[in-house]
Amino acid sequence: MIAIGSDHAGYEYKEQLKKLLDEMGKSYQDFGTNSPDSVDYPDIARLVSKAVVSEKFIRGILICGTGIGMSIVANKHKGIRAAVCESVASAKLSREHNDANILCIGARTIEWEKASEIIKMFLSTPFSGGERHMCRIQKIHSLTNL
Repeated sequence: MIAIGSDHAGYEYKEQLKKLLDEMGKSYQDFGTNSPDSVDYPDIARLVSKAVVSEKFIRGILICGTGIGMSIVANKHKGIRAAVCESVASAKLSREHNDANILCIGARTIEWEKASEIIKMFLSTPFSGGERHMCRIQKIHSLTNL
């Protein structure tokens, strides 16, 4: 299952994301927001991040104006590897090399058509594994104790 969420800037994209996930046959849970009214993105990012950390959800997708705010909040959670992706290549590599588990999209920075291709790549690309990538991921998570 995919955990999804957005702030007001990403609300319209999130509604389109739900349609895309339905078309792809992917189950999801929407953690808000439920309207284009202003909300604080840290609240939504926290909910989605906690859901992914719980391991009840295999991945998460967060959408705000740039994706940056959501990624900053998400990456504060131990076990989260959130990536802002603005290209299909970055989505693919974030999965293969970093085992990214939350995709962050900027609704004000990329067109929906491109965002949908990024989402498809993120959800379809497996982690490539391997000792060098695992070692680096372990180092990422050891840095949270600084």
